[in-house]
Amino acid sequence: MQNTVKSAVRFTGTGLHTGAPVTMTIHPASADYGIWFRRSDILVGDAMIPARWDVVEQTPLCTRLINSAGASVSTVEHVMAALAGTGVHNVLIEIDGPEVPILDGSSAEFVRGILEAGLAVQSVEIRAIEILKPVTVTRDGASATLVPSNNLKIDFHIDFEDEAIGIQDKSLTMANGSFVRELCDSRTFCRKSDVDAMHASGLALGGTLENAVVVDGDDILSPGGLRHNDEAVRHKMLDALGDLYLAGAPILGKYTGVRAGHALTNALLRELFMTPGAFRIVECDAHTTARLPGAGVHLAEIPAVA
Repeated sequence: MQNTVKSAVRFTGTGLHTGAPVTMTIHPASADYGIWFRRSDILVGDAMIPARWDVVEQTPLCTRLINSAGASVSTVEHVMAALAGTGVHNVLIEIDGPEVPILDGSSAEFVRGILEAGLAVQSVEIRAIEILKPVTVTRDGASATLVPSNNLKIDFHIDFEDEAIGIQDKSLTMANGSFVRELCDSRTFCRKSDVDAMHASGLALGGTLENAVVVDGDDILSPGGLRHNDEAVRHKMLDALGDLYLAGAPILGKYTGVRAGHALTNALLRELFMTPGAFRIVECDAHTTARLPGAGVHLAEIPAVA
């Protein structure tokens, strides 16, 4: 059955790119409501923004949602990954600014807040998107692919010049709480040269060495170093899970990303929904639900380092 949170969950922090303080609250919602953001600071006009693939604005650095009235919310991928990874289907997310708080740069604090509040089981079956045939998009040497699979699997390959990152590959099945155990604490990362360029362009104003892994050649500049030797590729998988959840339902299929980013994953969803016969909507029985992200997760599974 579908789930929502038992009680409201509040987060306060700073926007990664705006550098502005922000408060965000995840509220319970009724069955079949889906996931919506509401900009509480917008007093005139439409402040409701659906967490959906077709309102994504193409940006290279984060996932930004914008409604027809121009109201937007950005950097939604980490909280979307947390909702997907804990099996939450219906919530209203109230936020008093244009950007989700970055917190520690991962999804761990969102996951902890959701699991501490607990989940409320609802009276409507989960509907999932079953992939029926391969769909691929490519761009500038990067690719993203969905193929049929009986559960959500994520394979990812990255290749960076910086020796601190280098070439990394990882594959995980997103069932049995693997997101919470393996991915949720992996932080966003960037190169020092990129940080300098973003600062010069007025971006990443809220970025610090505490909420991102910053590398310079073979050096890790962030205090304490890495949480995982392959933290970079784990974070790319986290991002992919969050971006895929903008499909509007859990996906039953295998996602493969090769140097893929937010824009390419969104392009993949657009290609999926434009391709006749590429998917079908299925109602999930207990056996299928057990294979979805978030099934059977526990608070104790969050890595202690986070």
